[in-house]
Amino acid sequence: MNSGTLLSFLALDLLLVCVPGADWAYAISAGLRGRSVVPAVSGLVSGYAVHTLLAVAGLAVLVAGSPALLTVLTVVGAGYLVWLGWGVLRRPGVPGAAAEEQADCMRPARAFLRGATISGLNPKGLLLYLSVLPQFLVAGGGHLPVAAQTAVLGLLHMGCCAAVYLAVGALARAVLGARPAAARAVTRTSGAAMLGIGAFLLVERLATL
Repeated sequence: MNSGTLLSFLALDLLLVCVPGADWAYAISAGLRGRSVVPAVSGLVSGYAVHTLLAVAGLAVLVAGSPALLTVLTVVGAGYLVWLGWGVLRRPGVPGAAAEEQADCMRPARAFLRGATISGLNPKGLLLYLSVLPQFLVAGGGHLPVAAQTAVLGLLHMGCCAAVYLAVGALARAVLGARPAAARAVTRTSGAAMLGIGAFLLVERLATL
């Protein structure tokens, strides 16, 4: 694995991470609800750490080859996104809201666990490791073992996620912090995005049964 391969993967991965989705929606929501986006983003990254470990161990391929298990993971992840998105729509946390409500909604431990659940149960994240990452692995020829290469690329993906989502959350808070009405609209849009993505994943998976 040479530097050209790493840079090519990094460029493609960064492009994929920059496409808004459930992770973006949660980072924006966390930025507007909490004092810091670090716990929420740390949770998102930890979810991808689980995907990386699964890929290194070869378990990701087994999951992909088991339609029943993949369906269960998709349904659980989609259901959680729908539930979380509905909660954000009902109670959008915005700057200027009651301090007690903000603290209760976005305690660091809770923010971390929500982030880990969102990314950890996201089947699209698993498919990234199955369809994109393997294209950059090189077997033999004096290269690192495939498991080690997988770990390196997984760490690069986690680094991209951390950088992008921290920026998204911090920017949302900085730009919208003094605009409660706009913040509420963006938060509700994020909630609607979570709900919509979850519903889409659920319908898409159940339609294949």
